[in-house]
Amino acid sequence: MTEQTETSQRPVLVVDFGAQYAQLIARRVREAGVYSEIVPHTATAAEIAAKGPVALVLSGGPSSVYEEGAPRLDPAVFDLGVPTLGICYGFQVMAQTLGGEVANTGLREYGATDAALTGDGGVLLGGQPAEQNVWMSHGDQVSKAPEGFEVLASTGATKVAAFGNYEKCFYGVQWHPEVKHSDYGQKVLENFLHKAAGLANDWNSGNVIAEQVARIREQVGTGRVLSALSGGVDSAVSTALVHEAVGDQLVAVFIDHGLLRKGEREQVEQDYVASTGVRLITVDARETFLSALAGVSDPEQKRKIIGREFIRAFEKVQADLIAEAAAEGDPIRFLVQGTLYPDVVESGGGTGTANIKSHHNVGGLPEDLQFELVEPLRTLFKDEVRAIGRELGLPAEIVGRQPFPGPGLGIRIVGEVTADRLEILREADAIARFELTQAGLDGEIWQCPVVLLADVRSVGVQGDGRTYGHPIVLRPVSSEDAMTADWTRLPYDVLSKISNRITNEVREVNRVVLDVTSKPPGTIEWE
Repeated sequence: MTEQTETSQRPVLVVDFGAQYAQLIARRVREAGVYSEIVPHTATAAEIAAKGPVALVLSGGPSSVYEEGAPRLDPAVFDLGVPTLGICYGFQVMAQTLGGEVANTGLREYGATDAALTGDGGVLLGGQPAEQNVWMSHGDQVSKAPEGFEVLASTGATKVAAFGNYEKCFYGVQWHPEVKHSDYGQKVLENFLHKAAGLANDWNSGNVIAEQVARIREQVGTGRVLSALSGGVDSAVSTALVHEAVGDQLVAVFIDHGLLRKGEREQVEQDYVASTGVRLITVDARETFLSALAGVSDPEQKRKIIGREFIRAFEKVQADLIAEAAAEGDPIRFLVQGTLYPDVVESGGGTGTANIKSHHNVGGLPEDLQFELVEPLRTLFKDEVRAIGRELGLPAEIVGRQPFPGPGLGIRIVGEVTADRLEILREADAIARFELTQAGLDGEIWQCPVVLLADVRSVGVQGDGRTYGHPIVLRPVSSEDAMTADWTRLPYDVLSKISNRITNEVREVNRVVLDVTSKPPGTIEWE
């Protein structure tokens, strides 16, 4: 089963058949005001029942139901009496398991597709236009609905594009309602959750705070807690949440590893402390991190080194505070981290997905870790974290800032990390961020990593002379949860201003290029 932070609310379980869209489905369910968790398709009916689900959503997946070894679902799941919605592959699994027919007719549908409702569309599609645009991605079709099911929609290639069994509260759609390309996708999910399954719209950031405060107090007791405060949204919110729970038992530790953006240390030491009242210790570990990274170019190795040195720095702080803790009678054995659900997924955790890259706070921790982790945001997505931060009263400039990776600029340098290269990248990054803010574009982009291709040089001309400088890559992306992303179409005049300023003001840079790759296939960060 998945590693999830438990909640007292009974969840909607999203059964993952191997697609990243499972996380997006879970997020859409939460947007509808209902708590959700993800479980793998290998979960047995007994394991699913043990979690007390109020509904199930079967996700899509890349397989064909006819493939040898294709993901299956324990048939007994359909005997649990739990309202169930099948999506794409999950729709086909439901149809096949319950006695319907799935066929490969040679007719495939990918992308925008016109769907027509049958009758009034029933509970699932009721209140929607008779014809609507949906997002398809399938080669197989449900050619015959199971007995007792009514066909609710069809397309030119798929006679059974949606069905429902009102008595059992089983429904399914061939398209992907979780993506915004489906015009009425969220309405489909809300109809299933609220009208078909009868679930209330009562899960919100206030509930999350109350749940986590109680859980943190139960886990920590009277123990002392250290928090890994990086200045990013995730660590800022997780630290504030733990401080809300245990107050002065928490000591926030800010490690200046030398991989920070311009002005970041000052923002944490001034703005954050003023808004939360948290006790803060700043550790200057720049030389330690740079020495450990010397000669290292492999991105995975860099991430693991940075994760290791983070922990070692915290262990040093722990040792320095031993006398104080001993005097108060409580040890320091808890460490707060701002781990989010996408971090867990990309690191191969949770649902058995492949490891895409290690995150310093998931896959990069040393095996001999001396702390018990407190991770109050581990099951949450970024937009949920921002909402919690606002609820806790954090400054808008912290809650609304662009995501920044824990390993910092160390993974935005392609090649060895050195003090000189960090200074080059820091200045280029500051220029890009300033101009994007000046142009009023902060709300349109998810983040804009600025990457230094340190091991690459290109010929240029500056001041009537030949140069042999480094390229800088701009990676502006739009996303909702970092699971998928598209490159942001920035105005040409803004790109021109950023490029001109960087090449004029940042030494050793003579070329600025734009990354126009979506995710997938590319990740948001280059390393």
